[in-house]
Amino acid sequence: MSGTIWSVDEHLDDILAAVRPLEPIELQLPEAQGCVLVEDVMVAVSLPPFDNSSMDGYAVRVSDVEGASEEFPAVLTVVGDVAAGADGLADGRSVAPGEAARIMTGAPLPAGAEAVVPVEWTDGGTGGGPATAMRAHSDAPEGASGEVRVHRPVKARAHVRAKGSDVRTGDLALRAGTVLGPAQIGLLAAIGRPSVKVRPRPRVVVLSTGSELAQPGEELSGGQIYDSNSFALTAAARDAGAIAYRVPAVADDAESLRATIEDQLIRADILVTTGGVSVGAYDVVKEALSSVGERPAQETGDGDDGPAGGVDFRRLAMQPGKPQGFGTIGPDHTPLLALPGNPVSSYVSFELFVRPAIRTLMGLEDVHRPRVRAALDVQEPLSSPSGKRQFLRGRYDAEAGTVTPVGGPGSHLVAALAQADALIVLPEDMTSAAPGTPAEVILLR
Repeated sequence: MSGTIWSVDEHLDDILAAVRPLEPIELQLPEAQGCVLVEDVMVAVSLPPFDNSSMDGYAVRVSDVEGASEEFPAVLTVVGDVAAGADGLADGRSVAPGEAARIMTGAPLPAGAEAVVPVEWTDGGTGGGPATAMRAHSDAPEGASGEVRVHRPVKARAHVRAKGSDVRTGDLALRAGTVLGPAQIGLLAAIGRPSVKVRPRPRVVVLSTGSELAQPGEELSGGQIYDSNSFALTAAARDAGAIAYRVPAVADDAESLRATIEDQLIRADILVTTGGVSVGAYDVVKEALSSVGERPAQETGDGDDGPAGGVDFRRLAMQPGKPQGFGTIGPDHTPLLALPGNPVSSYVSFELFVRPAIRTLMGLEDVHRPRVRAALDVQEPLSSPSGKRQFLRGRYDAEAGTVTPVGGPGSHLVAALAQADALIVLPEDMTSAAPGTPAEVILLR
């Protein structure tokens, strides 16, 4: 590690300069969820594709039910059923004057009909009072014939969903750059698209290092603690939109770590390690990867200067998270971010550096968490080390426009981290922040 102190912005810029969006692929809809579209999608089939009923009831001509009431109902001849999935009335016949067709929700409006009367506005073909529901065809097949008494008039197109009232053929359905969530997947299916061209979700491999780490559920022996970092960061990678794989903690042995990383390269678009990047005698990540050397620039095939393999270990002007590592490894120059081992340092580092890298791999334009300004809700001034950018855990109150620190500055306080929904940023030139001081706030939820 050289004597150079990197700023937070310099370190992030170096990471993002080395990360490129993943190459687009064609994916079936179920596999495309969470991915980013790389091309505009146009509507090939109007929605709805035909005029259809929004109610269970009777398809009628407007003039036939004009002035209808319970005392003086319009009596119409029922000429058949139109069920969802049918292509109008049987034999292609139309609804003629004085006629009606039973129609189900979603069924196409038959020729000749101008509106739909809800079944609750009729006697349901029973000859009695107002119906509450339509009897099933299997229970009352005669319901598709006989007469129906209509108790209310309707206007033209009443209870009819017009063809193309949602989207029309040729409309823009989704823009390139859209993240495909459940609603977008549903729209694509509705317009008949079985697959789309997207950038795949990045595959992120997370592993913790340290002989002191035990897995949750195991018995702790003397000097051991549970591995929380790999669980937290795997969850954070999924939250960022990645496919994440958690590797059980690796002991403090450089050869074991190198072998584990080499094994994981086959399924990684980005590797994240925690622990072993400081100045201790057992800082295994630095020992295992520093031997790869610095990352000198090399000429790439497209004429640009690009990084060769290797991992740099750095000190950053930030608290928590001073020791950091970044580089590329393996034949495909897979990015590797080496984060500190203290839980808060690890999580803050992930939010600042790994999450933007993941979002860049996805092809998103905005890769950062939302940021706002809020007044510090504190009783006493907050202190901050000179020359370092400090990130404090906090609770943000949007209505009041304030943010309250949660827990102390210690990088081991996991319980306080679990209560926070924001990071309070105190800049390098601020050594004291009085109550009410406006501060930058990174929103985590």
